[in-house]
Amino acid sequence: MSQGLSGLSEAEVAERVARGQVNDVPAAPSRTVREIVRANVLTRFNALLGSLLVVILIVGPIQDALFGGVLIANAAIGIMQELRAKRTLDRLAVLSAPKARIVREGLSSEMPVSAVVLDDVLELRPGDQVVVDGEVLRASGLEVDESLLTGESEPVVKRSGDEVLSGSFVAAGNGWFRATRVGAEAYAAQLAEQARRFTLTRSELRAGIDRILQIVTWLLVPTAILLVISQLRSDVSIRDALRGSVAGTVAMVPEGLVLLTSVAFAVGVVRLARGRVLVQELPAVEGLARVDVLCIDKTGTLTEGHLAVEELEMIGADGVHREALAALAAADPHPNATLRAIGESFADGRPGWVLAETVPFSSSRRWSAASFGPNGTWVLGAPEVLAPDGSDTIRRRALEHAEAGRRVVLLSRTARRLDGDRLPGGLVPVAFVILGDRVRETAAQTLAYFAEQGVRVKVISGDHPETVAAVARRVGAAGADAPVDAGALPGDREAMAEVLEERSVFGRVNPQQKRAMVEALRSRGHVVAMTGDGVNDVLALKEADIGVAMGSGSSATRAVAQLVLLDSTFDAMPSVVGEGRRVLGNIERTSNLYVTKTAYAMLIALGVGVAGLPFPFLPRHLTLIGSLTIGIPSFFLALAPNRERARPGFLGRVLRFAIPAGTLAAAATFLAYVLARDEPGVSLTEARTAATMVLLWIGFLVLSVIAAPLTRWRLALVWAMPCLFVLALVVPAARTFFALHAPPLIVWLAGFGIAALVWSLARLLLPPERPVGPGLPEPPQV
Repeated sequence: MSQGLSGLSEAEVAERVARGQVNDVPAAPSRTVREIVRANVLTRFNALLGSLLVVILIVGPIQDALFGGVLIANAAIGIMQELRAKRTLDRLAVLSAPKARIVREGLSSEMPVSAVVLDDVLELRPGDQVVVDGEVLRASGLEVDESLLTGESEPVVKRSGDEVLSGSFVAAGNGWFRATRVGAEAYAAQLAEQARRFTLTRSELRAGIDRILQIVTWLLVPTAILLVISQLRSDVSIRDALRGSVAGTVAMVPEGLVLLTSVAFAVGVVRLARGRVLVQELPAVEGLARVDVLCIDKTGTLTEGHLAVEELEMIGADGVHREALAALAAADPHPNATLRAIGESFADGRPGWVLAETVPFSSSRRWSAASFGPNGTWVLGAPEVLAPDGSDTIRRRALEHAEAGRRVVLLSRTARRLDGDRLPGGLVPVAFVILGDRVRETAAQTLAYFAEQGVRVKVISGDHPETVAAVARRVGAAGADAPVDAGALPGDREAMAEVLEERSVFGRVNPQQKRAMVEALRSRGHVVAMTGDGVNDVLALKEADIGVAMGSGSSATRAVAQLVLLDSTFDAMPSVVGEGRRVLGNIERTSNLYVTKTAYAMLIALGVGVAGLPFPFLPRHLTLIGSLTIGIPSFFLALAPNRERARPGFLGRVLRFAIPAGTLAAAATFLAYVLARDEPGVSLTEARTAATMVLLWIGFLVLSVIAAPLTRWRLALVWAMPCLFVLALVVPAARTFFALHAPPLIVWLAGFGIAALVWSLARLLLPPERPVGPGLPEPPQV
């Protein structure tokens, strides 16, 4: 359809709205509130504890239902964190939502992007975002930055009849275009659509815990049935039988482990939030700690994303070159990136020169100029254009700067006046203006940290390979001396993976290649993190194990990423890795305590079921034991500093510790309980108290192993727990609440002897103590 610049009429707009030809942009691929609540409530863990909570609320006093608080807290933490992340992203989307300047019936007005319909005429000015795909109707020096779509940072000149794509920005000039594709058909929306499916971050920690719960579930059913039958057949009331059955069954579920994992992740999220890092999913903190390959872009990651003047290299002896540069920058009302950088560097010049004539920059001419009366005419542009027949020195120096990945323009002057847009004659070279994408001050330090941590960094950019390599060399990135042009990469995944193993700097990479590169790295067993800010990064972010988006980037990247760097600075990444490793190391340490409890609870339940004895604990006894030997200390241990490197095999290491420790604890407790039951005059309450004391003693000894090395605060933590138990024994209210009744002295002595004997065996069977991991570097402070 052909039309002028007056745009559609109101009737034509209404007609297209009725046909559904509107810019109805698909929603970001995030979970709804309902999905978030359902995912955190309907879990295997909640089903196990929830059913037992119902039973105990029916048959027992409220003291025996304390374990229900764990169930509620665990679900609440997960829900609140995900809702918080969702609200933050929604606010970001509103703040960064672009507007469209729509021309209708000859009038231009600013409207929401959702108001655009097919065939609308839209006006473009410098800094505007192209919100739909379209065809250029008229252009005046129009240059479009398509880096968010292609990764290529060099602006593209657009003329009448050319196509402009949604997601790009106007770098210079102005123009008008007609909307040819809107809504889901637009290019940016189609890229985002390929990443719409919501997927949870893979977590080895969560997977290991889920595996533990799965094993427990299978073993729990027959054990619980045996326990219930034995309790009903023992000489206790039905209520006591059910309470004992619930106590044994609850103890088999490592409920505190799930809660502690959520708490540790949540605390990590809060700490990262202080550093302006938004975590959308709790397991993402762990995921980045396991990363061994980090894929980053050049622009906005290693560099600040905008040009800056690095130096002036004088050719002539003209002493007013700084004033001339300031005047040239001020003369253009719509400066391009080069003139903006010059204006920022020489803003203090304030020459006060009077502008007579000007020729704005054009990519087709590759120069701009301005006449300032008695101060002469000054021209700024490409050296090969302004000095085509210049000296070998000028050509050689310009080539050297270009090969170093820096942008170089030549400043020249002439006494002649401007004649339209023709290059004036008599040009005298004055100076090279050398520009570069400003490298972040902390980029080198950040890359050095990752190298020390064994994380390989791959620089993947849409820019020219030599330009990418030049920046990579300046920050000390590995592989900067051997950049790869992505156009030469093999299409076969295995062959591509081979290249990626050997090389680390890649240029001219398109969005599909970014995703293919991530897939190839993952096929070699690597855990890959990908950073990005543009629509061109969406597919790779979705494919990576961990996607990291910049807060200033597109809404599509923020929606699919697990982490969002709100200040859009790569400097925050080391703190994320450090926080993940702290969480990971501490959760593994405390997991030993919880799985040990599961092991001894299951073995005690089996022993009681086979022997036909009343269960040796009430639910409140196990709450006391779990709180003092596991719950309270594990909370402090989980939040302590820890710089261990992430290692695979979490589940295997935990089981190798927990099974022998749990077996010894169960044997000691069961033996002490049986001896107390056989002692004349000892009541069931006293026998249960004896079993509680022995299991507490063994639990304290296991805690001392897990807390090693015993620094001052760890030693104080370990000793504080027995003191709390003594307090519960001597305070009448606490003793009554927990149903504790001290047995005869002979039972005390027997229990202590059994605990000492078992502990001697434990020192031989348990794995050696594990250091916290001193010596690893701290993340750089940014």
